[in-house]
Amino acid sequence: MKFKALAPLLAAVGTMAPAGRPVPPPPGGLYLGADLSYVNEMEDCGAIYRSGGQPVDPFALMKREGGNIVRVRLWNDAKWTKYSNYPDVLKSIRRAHAAGMQVLLDFHYSDDWADGGKQITPAAWIKLGTAAQAKALRDYTRDILRRLDRDGAMPEMVQVGNETNPELLGGKETVPINWTRNAKLLNAGISAIREAGRRGSIAPRIMLHIAQPEHVLPWFDAAAKAGVEGYDLIGISYYGKWSKWSLAQLKETIAAAKARYGKDVILVETGYPFTLEGADTATNLLGTDALVAGYPATPEGQRKFMVDVTQLTVDAGGIGVVYWEPYWVSTRCGTRWGKGSDWENSTWFDYPKTEALPVFEWLHHPYDRPSPAPRKGERGR
Repeated sequence: MKFKALAPLLAAVGTMAPAGRPVPPPPGGLYLGADLSYVNEMEDCGAIYRSGGQPVDPFALMKREGGNIVRVRLWNDAKWTKYSNYPDVLKSIRRAHAAGMQVLLDFHYSDDWADGGKQITPAAWIKLGTAAQAKALRDYTRDILRRLDRDGAMPEMVQVGNETNPELLGGKETVPINWTRNAKLLNAGISAIREAGRRGSIAPRIMLHIAQPEHVLPWFDAAAKAGVEGYDLIGISYYGKWSKWSLAQLKETIAAAKARYGKDVILVETGYPFTLEGADTATNLLGTDALVAGYPATPEGQRKFMVDVTQLTVDAGGIGVVYWEPYWVSTRCGTRWGKGSDWENSTWFDYPKTEALPVFEWLHHPYDRPSPAPRKGERGR
């Protein structure tokens, strides 16, 4: 064949974008980290984080202590705050990457909090039909990731929704899920991430996230039956306040989810109080109703809970644990629910000095890891 005949083919090949590189595994094969979506806001509100009495950069501190992943939330168009929008997320991702950590981007697909009790449709999409909403969700997801990639901030993992127990885009936990619609929306997000990864610098791993272990297997069974496919990770939230299940049942769920669906599992949200005393007038979300037997609301109780829940996750075959939200300390600012923080008693810092607590040890604790299976022809030791 003459070169002239090959020219169109060569030109087409030359314009094809290379597939994004696979995400490297974390050091030691275990993701350990936290959602740091509040950090930029807290620092703007005057928060100074300290370790050993000295001010420290919160991202650098988590990396120094052994953290390797940062979770960051994104709202579509939250007009009530200037945070968790694109500029704020870009800043957080850049800080995480500069500190040497990977990033999990959490699309809420909402202008406000989306969680296990409610999924609020973004105002711009509320009048659209299912097909148009799926296209809007797909285009939005793809465009955000392409924009992040152009800005040198492609995340290594991406969530298609946050605690999507109810139906995506407008569901409530008390209303049955229309799985034909729900699958169409979830698959739109999954396909958008795949497309952005094929054409980007990184091919992010894709997570679906359900709150509380008692809901995990029924939800993923229904998702599989409805044709939801193409995701890589199962994310689970576990809080003693909102879950009816024990730590033992959490362990059983992680193991069962991994075996049944063939996906890696991450405990992607958990938290625990180090005190029941408050530092401000905002009502703390985690109180006595959040305590688990054997783990008092003390700095040592908090540290032990995190070490034990991480070892439990490892024993069940999970690949990571992410804390929510260790840097949301009390400041001069407030929220719609009160002045200060609703979470200061469950952060990783005491008050009033905002000094790092013993809980940081869970990030570098020597966990017992299963020995790798011997390769074919080798004997186990």
